[in-house]
Amino acid sequence: MSDELTRCPWHGTDPLYTRYHDEEWGVPVYDDQQLFAKLILDGAQAGLSWITILRKRENYWAAFDNFDAEKIARYDDAKVAKLLQNPGIVRNRLKINAAIKNAQAYLRMREEGISFSDFLWSFVDGSPIDNALKTPADYVATSPESEAMSKALKKRGFSFVGPTICYAFMQAVGMVNDHLCTCFRYAEIKANY
Repeated sequence: MSDELTRCPWHGTDPLYTRYHDEEWGVPVYDDQQLFAKLILDGAQAGLSWITILRKRENYWAAFDNFDAEKIARYDDAKVAKLLQNPGIVRNRLKINAAIKNAQAYLRMREEGISFSDFLWSFVDGSPIDNALKTPADYVATSPESEAMSKALKKRGFSFVGPTICYAFMQAVGMVNDHLCTCFRYAEIKANY
């Protein structure tokens, strides 16, 4: 990664964060399971910085059975107790219970024949929103779309899916292109939608 590239300023100097910015953030994701995993990880971020979760992400994949919703939905008290002892994740009972609840809600949608991807992408009419941000002052924490997504997810039984979490999720999975226009990734991502 060349230091000559112009990037969004939020990733700072951490090489892991830079790689995340350069390779993942804002790239459209359509796979149901990947979207489910990213929603759980964004819920785990609540009250923390994303770099905290990014550093623990591999541990999350291992601890939560590769985000297999069928397995997570069946977690019992013993599994929750084990997760609460795992230093590789954020040991917060509410967030762990939310992952279980969200897996159950996700499976109910699947049983109803609803594609998680189609459901989530419907909040942006199936295509990324290009916010064409000029400066860091243009960043927002929520949007009408993230508020609608949050409300719809909560109605379906999901938790830790407030409008701010939903907006961070939408940025991460490419539902909005919030790379600054001056960032080298802005045009690269825009060229693919």
